[in-house]
Amino acid sequence: MGVTATLAPALATSTASAAQTGTTQVGTAQATAQAAAPTSATAGALEPYVKQKPKWRRCEADQPAEYQCATIKVPLDYRAPGGKRIDMAISRIRTTTPDKRHGVLLANPGGPGGPGLDMPLQLKNELPESARQRYDLIGFDPRGVGRSTPVTCGLEPEEENWLRPYKKATFDKDVAWARDVARKCREKSGATLKHITTRNTARDMDLLRAVLGEQKLSYFGTSYGTYLGAVYTQLFPGRADRIVLDSAVDPARAWRKMIQWWAEGAEPAFDRWTEWAAARSEKYGLGDTPKKVDRTFWDLVQRADEKPIEMDGEKYTGDDVRSMMRRAVFSVREGTDLVVALKKAAAGRPASAKGLPDPAGTRRPAAGSADVPSDNMTASFWAVVCNDNSAAWSRDPESYRRDAIEDKGRYPLYGDFASSIKPCAFWDRSVERATVVNNEVGSLLVQNEWDSQTPLPSGQALHADLKGSRMLTVLGGEGHGVYPSGNACTDGTVADYLTTGTLPTKDVTCEATGDSGGGAREDRKPDVRPGAPLPQRSPDRF
Repeated sequence: MGVTATLAPALATSTASAAQTGTTQVGTAQATAQAAAPTSATAGALEPYVKQKPKWRRCEADQPAEYQCATIKVPLDYRAPGGKRIDMAISRIRTTTPDKRHGVLLANPGGPGGPGLDMPLQLKNELPESARQRYDLIGFDPRGVGRSTPVTCGLEPEEENWLRPYKKATFDKDVAWARDVARKCREKSGATLKHITTRNTARDMDLLRAVLGEQKLSYFGTSYGTYLGAVYTQLFPGRADRIVLDSAVDPARAWRKMIQWWAEGAEPAFDRWTEWAAARSEKYGLGDTPKKVDRTFWDLVQRADEKPIEMDGEKYTGDDVRSMMRRAVFSVREGTDLVVALKKAAAGRPASAKGLPDPAGTRRPAAGSADVPSDNMTASFWAVVCNDNSAAWSRDPESYRRDAIEDKGRYPLYGDFASSIKPCAFWDRSVERATVVNNEVGSLLVQNEWDSQTPLPSGQALHADLKGSRMLTVLGGEGHGVYPSGNACTDGTVADYLTTGTLPTKDVTCEATGDSGGGAREDRKPDVRPGAPLPQRSPDRF
């Protein structure tokens, strides 16, 4: 098949209205081309990209020889593919059973801003042999991230602290911080910045598909990766094969309302924790009714506001306690461990914060190549979150003040953190409109009932948008990120779909295993992959 024929339905500028409304059905190539066909000049300009032959090499000396890396070029701006090019870092582990090979399986671990070169190592470890045999496992750093022409804002560590509680006395300083971050990003990354978007990353995925010589691609995305996968199905429905979306983002809420959902989702998770802890009052001593457990926690917050609670030489304010608890109630056991430790420390008894969540704003050391700017994850996060849909962000700083005050009242654990001022209030306008997801691509959505990062209603909303999808809900499942869990029902359903390509005939419900619903994930077999630790689902990212 010629280059133009291969690319016309695929590498699209996606400016046509049909690509925005997304009514195209899979398998209708003509409709796909009509929805998002480039001009002949654009298709011709894309031809050199498709003819690239990646120069595969061993990724690192201490990594398995089968784990290979390469770099390809992609257009910075798909509307002008003959212009500036940027790097896309890619990786692969090829199947050792080519007679059983189905195609390629791309993956994204979340973010935005999360690097994905390690994904083939992760998938090789996590997928059963029946599924591994079917695919060349493909990883990539999304545009602007890691080794894919990384963006930077030149931020100091304290400037990366973006989840800030509302305080009347500090709000003006927070507004100044948000304005400065937007300005620094603009100055440091220049014209590149506005093209770091989910839509363009989806286009990069399809260009990679074409470079690899594949007619279709399969995909596994977690958290933010579910949104990236959904956007791919919207832009390229005829190119989507087997799609698994784990812990889903509601496209209609990208991105301010998704961040605000962290506060909304924390409240039922917190209530569930009070019930769990109360039922175990003899063991933990936090109260024998949910109301008493609730009081124990808020007394600690008040105590920390008056005099910070000290553990391991660190002092924790009431705001720190609230933000730590928002993260801790991903798991009822972790939430209990946090409050028990805080209660001991407040009483002057020995206690340790080891293994407990950090407060919001705690910066983790940057990982990866020395060539990657230290603020790259934060810079690429803001690029996507602000560029994908600038219309979602008010330009009026006072509106953030009002929202933060109101939401702290509605969602006392985290409402002001989620709703207060962010750099997107001062960002440039998006180059393209937000993607409306509405198609019939077949896909499998996987969702925990008690995920407070991408709550169950978020997954249900994407399920409604992807009309050809099936949804697997883990009743009692907690935490962010489902697969693999050690649960035969959930893991088996995902593996069967990736192996056979056959979706369940109807939506699936699985019961969580383990004491709290999160035990199965915590107790799964340890990571044995050299140099590729399991990605941590950061509570301040998707």
